[in-house]
Amino acid sequence: MADAPLVGIIMGSKSDLPAMEACTKQLDEFGVPYELVIASAHRNPAKVHEWASTAADRGIKVIIAAAGKAAHLGGVVAAYTPLPIVGVPMKTSDLGGMDSLLSMVQMPSGVPVACVAIGGAKNAAIYATQILGATTPEWRQVIVDFKRSMAEA
Repeated sequence: MADAPLVGIIMGSKSDLPAMEACTKQLDEFGVPYELVIASAHRNPAKVHEWASTAADRGIKVIIAAAGKAAHLGGVVAAYTPLPIVGVPMKTSDLGGMDSLLSMVQMPSGVPVACVAIGGAKNAAIYATQILGATTPEWRQVIVDFKRSMAEA
């Protein structure tokens, strides 16, 4: 379908990579091209700003942001782009991910971040593909076929 990345995946730490494998694996299975970057909203805000503010110009259509603890990454990215953001709260050792979840769903008015379950990386990939399918019939068909295969399993 397309070779240029349509989905941007950003995570706050390398330690999030194993949990986000379910996301990249699902996007790979769907054939959705993506780019992946690691940048913390707190440790490297300039990199987050640069990446997020140029995402739409690079052809990205939807962003998946994964973070734990304070989990401000999705909201910070949302502040710098008009693109839809899907937040993935990471499970944490402190509060099991409830801290991440609450940080993501308590966004101020005007800066929305859609949020999947704690560790819901696979659902983030599915939802991002559904967003693509809202305007592109090929991606919509990918989701129709996926749902059909789930019903037949």
